[in-house]
Amino acid sequence: MTKTRFGGFLAAFFLTVALAFTTAAQTKDAMKTSAKAAKTALVDLNSATADQLKALPGVGDAYSAKIIAGRPYSGKDDLVSKGIVPQATYDKIKDMVIAKQSKTAKKK
Repeated sequence: MTKTRFGGFLAAFFLTVALAFTTAAQTKDAMKTSAKAAKTALVDLNSATADQLKALPGVGDAYSAKIIAGRPYSGKDDLVSKGIVPQATYDKIKDMVIAKQSKTAKKK
């Protein structure tokens, strides 16, 4: 009877370990996928709508209005150099934004 209990315990243990490894692998893959999606979903400071800007952390109605009023931007660091947002807010959003140049601006 002891062998049966031990065998059952051992089987349950191995199933639990296998499940833990499977879950960890799936979580790691999901994090990679979401990181790739975040990289491709950059918000363009020169063309984003107020709602798109407000979706950024630390950006509300006031900052989104200031960002739109301060266009065009030659680089995302213009947000701080022009005094549009404080450094702390910029640090939160700098990896989520880009300042694309319009084709008409490049010709000038």
